[in-house]
Amino acid sequence: MSVTRRAFLERLGAVGGFSAAYLGMEAMGLLHASPASAEPFELPRAPGRGKTVVILGAGIAGLVAAYELKNAGWDVTVLEARDRVAGRVWTLRGGDRIEQTGRPDQLCRFADGLYFNAGAARLPSQHHAILGYARRLGVPLEVMVNSNRSAKWDFGGQVHRGRQMLNDMRGQLSSLLAKAIDQGALDRELTGGDRTVMRQFLGFYGELAANGDYRPQGRSGFVREPGGYGQPGEALPPLSLADFMRTPSVALPLVFEEIFDQQTPMLQPVGGMDRIAHALHAQVRANVRLNSPVTAIRRQGEGVRIELAGGRAPVVADHCICTLGINLLEKIPNDFSAAKKAAIAGIPYVRASKVAFEAPRFWEEEGIYGGVGWTDQVSESLFYPSSGFHAPRGVLVGAYVAGWTGQRHVAEFEALSHDQRFAASRDVIERMHPGKARLLDKPVTVAWGLTPWSEGVGPGHQDWSNETRGARYAELLRPEGPVIFAGEHLSYLQFWQEGAVLSAQAAMRVLAEQAASRAA
Repeated sequence: MSVTRRAFLERLGAVGGFSAAYLGMEAMGLLHASPASAEPFELPRAPGRGKTVVILGAGIAGLVAAYELKNAGWDVTVLEARDRVAGRVWTLRGGDRIEQTGRPDQLCRFADGLYFNAGAARLPSQHHAILGYARRLGVPLEVMVNSNRSAKWDFGGQVHRGRQMLNDMRGQLSSLLAKAIDQGALDRELTGGDRTVMRQFLGFYGELAANGDYRPQGRSGFVREPGGYGQPGEALPPLSLADFMRTPSVALPLVFEEIFDQQTPMLQPVGGMDRIAHALHAQVRANVRLNSPVTAIRRQGEGVRIELAGGRAPVVADHCICTLGINLLEKIPNDFSAAKKAAIAGIPYVRASKVAFEAPRFWEEEGIYGGVGWTDQVSESLFYPSSGFHAPRGVLVGAYVAGWTGQRHVAEFEALSHDQRFAASRDVIERMHPGKARLLDKPVTVAWGLTPWSEGVGPGHQDWSNETRGARYAELLRPEGPVIFAGEHLSYLQFWQEGAVLSAQAAMRVLAEQAASRAA
């Protein structure tokens, strides 16, 4: 006898309660993020009086959980090891200290009003849940210029504008396809009028001459731009396919802005990426304990006992939502089952590094207002600021290294000293903007693999790809008695604040069912 999905989920819920049904729905792909995530999240009121929950970690997931649970009448305590909230949504401003394991501390000396998003860098416009909290809490947003055709690309020892790299590749590929059509190589795929229509389309799409050669007319830029009176403009000569083949690491930059969660428009909170986290914190400030590293997670009756560093009194609660990274959780003594411990053990974390400088906004003199520049050198990419246009000074992110143009770059760049990272970044900026590297001032750098209480940015294990999430991932979705797990690593939106929010909301639904079951 066949069983419908609805009947199966009803039976699963009858046997295992809401949490079993919820996890079943997630496993069946019925809970992927959709625009419905823009709807306000609501929890039932806490059952009975005095119900307590301890939340481990005051990143986005922990703060969202604290905010929603407090509003629903729970007695909430948030434990955070750092001296700040927001986790990897870390914005640095003048006066902030940067601690890195095994490296000298740094002091950020940026002028008032300037900032550096050392962690999270942007918000996709389709990430409805995190944007919903910005709306609800009154956090103003502005456009983050993620793509800018005027930005510089440095590949194979040559610097070109992004518009030339993108349009010349399109033109050369269109030329190959057009010539294949002209030579009859695609007669089996294209017949009759389709062949004519495709050939006409390629002529316009790729700026092709009648014989199929790529003949740029200006999309790629100009040697001499069009002007007044007798200045018609002169298009740049095209880059050849051979130019691109010498730099295979250009592949990701060529498609970067077509990736679903990198498409324009992107957004950012006005004044720094951490503004949403701090708005959440303002609602639960009295419930958050900073400088409170967890040293053990223990069961106590039906509840939990969280032991803390420094001999401080443990926190005892009915329930726990643990948002700690798996790499950190593995190191904390606990009473978890053998299956849970096995699921947590040995998961490598992705690492990434950044460098930022304060400088006069010389890039705007070249027509660059925001956007990402790319290089095949170890510093990989740079971000031009998307706000404060025409202000005297700004913060230029001179390196963002995460394997964009070469996986080896991640370890190589992290291994460099602070000064070596600054020098590598300056070298690329000097090639892109000759004579301007001398203007770069007040450098700072962050390597997430060396950042205490992070030690990376997220799981890099094969079980965390969308195609191969297996038994290990499924085990981490299951509560460990009163301990429920959350964080962006337990979502299909890894490395994004949206994933942290949706994971926290899923964990709270499981928590609500647990509490209701105990109260029954």
